[in-house]
Amino acid sequence: MSYTEVPGARVPIRMWADPSGVEDGAMRQLRNTATLPWIRGLAVMPDVHYGKGATVGSVIAMEGAVCPAAVGVDIGCGMSAVRTSLTANDLPGDLSRLRSRIEQAIPVGFGMHDDPVDPGRLPDSPASGWDGFWSRFDGVTEAVHFRRERATRQMGTLGGGNHFVEVCLDEDGAVWLMLHSGSRNIGNELAEYHIGVARRLPHNQDLIDRDLAVFVADTPQMEAYRNDLFWAQEYAKRNRAVMMSLLKGVIRKEFRKASPSFEQVISCHHNYVAEEHYDGMDLLVTRKGAIRAGGGEYGIIPGSMGTGSYIVRGLGNAASFNSASHGAGRRMSRNAAKKRFTARDLEEQTRGVECRKDSGVVDEIPAAYKPIEQVIDRQRDLVEVVAKLRQVVCVKG
Repeated sequence: MSYTEVPGARVPIRMWADPSGVEDGAMRQLRNTATLPWIRGLAVMPDVHYGKGATVGSVIAMEGAVCPAAVGVDIGCGMSAVRTSLTANDLPGDLSRLRSRIEQAIPVGFGMHDDPVDPGRLPDSPASGWDGFWSRFDGVTEAVHFRRERATRQMGTLGGGNHFVEVCLDEDGAVWLMLHSGSRNIGNELAEYHIGVARRLPHNQDLIDRDLAVFVADTPQMEAYRNDLFWAQEYAKRNRAVMMSLLKGVIRKEFRKASPSFEQVISCHHNYVAEEHYDGMDLLVTRKGAIRAGGGEYGIIPGSMGTGSYIVRGLGNAASFNSASHGAGRRMSRNAAKKRFTARDLEEQTRGVECRKDSGVVDEIPAAYKPIEQVIDRQRDLVEVVAKLRQVVCVKG
């Protein structure tokens, strides 16, 4: 299915979603975004929905400018997944112990490690350049320097909300590990700080929506934001790498007799900014609730905690700025879901999945999300499906 083009003030709005099915608030946000003087393109993914500041499921390409609210407050949020050598036959009938072991290894919610994780002591040391990464923390905005200890102890932690750790099976019965998280509190504080700075800048005072305040090229504010943004994106990537290493450690210990091995980890951001080139222009491409789907690039599109997820390969569609959806996308707000559904509803909709089934996560109930199969069908010109997964264990904060 190709996109539908909706007229916009400065650029057309290319939609891989049915415009008539997008809530009014999200359409208003998209039209407001299309008025920005610096915008050169706007693509909308099939999981689109209203978001804070800017629409979730939007890809905004601007020249010489970037909107911090369009990146979102969880800078660098994204996914990681890996296929293991284990199969469904290796899994026990009762998965509660496995879930418990994962929760013991990876702090969830507001939790953090008692002491910072030493990546060098993990079985497959995740990434490299840790000393350089932490030394660059001294160069981020001074307003968050007092959070250094918290940032080090939250490295390798999940958080709450829609973040999760899962054990999944593909259609061939192979076991996959998958997780979703971002830059934790430090990314949030950096984002909120810079959003506040942007809103006060003179060139943003006449915007149709002050939430779309931008930083412009060749200014100290832009330089400071880009520095902090790219550091936080790296934090998020390293956070997922540490968690994946901790998760592999759990699997090795729990399935020692099967001697599990792991393929190459697939990892992708879906709240971030990248410098990319289109139509002869160097652009800053912001993906808020969207993954990069360049030709041959692997990505992850998860469903909700009771439905399937997809490993995909990008088709390199320039019309979408080489992008695809980041998940199923919400079809109702968290508050609406809490009012409408009960823990009993959650239990019914997550039958067969070892997971929390209490009122604390009712806002994550599958019915609060769009059907993932429909979301995938609407972007067949953006990605091809490599594997379909269904979770058997889901850990949430």
